[in-house]
Amino acid sequence: MISVSDDKHVFSLSAEAVPAARMRVGQTVRLETADCFAGQIRAPGEAPAAVDWARINPATGPVFVEGAAPGDVLSVLVERIEVAPQGVMAVSPEFGVLCERIPATVFEIVPIDGGLARLPGGFEVPVRPMIGVIGVAPAGAPVACGSPGSHGGNMDTWLIAEGAVVYLPVAAPGALLVAGDLHAVMGDGEICGTGVEVAGSVTLRVDVRRDLEFVNPVVETSELVATIASAETLDEAADLATRDMADLVIQRLGLSVATATMLMSAAGQLQVSQVVDPLKTARFCLPKRIIARLGRDLV
Repeated sequence: MISVSDDKHVFSLSAEAVPAARMRVGQTVRLETADCFAGQIRAPGEAPAAVDWARINPATGPVFVEGAAPGDVLSVLVERIEVAPQGVMAVSPEFGVLCERIPATVFEIVPIDGGLARLPGGFEVPVRPMIGVIGVAPAGAPVACGSPGSHGGNMDTWLIAEGAVVYLPVAAPGALLVAGDLHAVMGDGEICGTGVEVAGSVTLRVDVRRDLEFVNPVVETSELVATIASAETLDEAADLATRDMADLVIQRLGLSVATATMLMSAAGQLQVSQVVDPLKTARFCLPKRIIARLGRDLV
């Protein structure tokens, strides 16, 4: 297994980035990751003024995948996610859906033990570790790790958990895979701009698919396949995710547009991933059990 420490990180994804490591197709890589604040908040009461907001959402890597080329699809199996025993959350007048109701920035340390995240107010939430940022180098100009897009990036989609496979369209030689911004738990929308942000590590097995043609990321779990899309508005993101699923269903299952549309409307779920990043992210989910009856696979 290849290992990359969290000091090997980037704050943007770029085809010009120098690889932190190289791996072959089929190999496994373990990436140690800092939290989204790059470890700047470690104890209760630390002053918000001390936070360097230019050091937000570091992603470990990039990892050059030998043999991955533009036009391929990188298949990334999330084998394991390990999280630290404490996380941090923040609310601020500068970000989040309810920012106008927040008079000042507040950081809270969140202990994590016994499978529970212990939130302020005495609330206990079962942990559900996930990857907030996972992506490859985009086509064109670099993209900040805090933003999502067709390359992946800060999709903040809780489906990206242990056992999930993330499919990422490759736009640069070697793909240049990164991951970071772990959450011990996060709800759909991430409405305050943070989940339970946490340091930790992820173990990923990486393969290349040349039988798939994706414009945007796709996530597969044991139960469903989800098309992920990001855009300036949630309406646009929802439309893109829906159209991507329609294309996938039509191409992989050989259905007519009418039949695919009826299937999606009856059995699919159009959901919100996040509404707080520079672009909004939506997903369209289709249960695998429905497709399995045809003896076919979407991916």
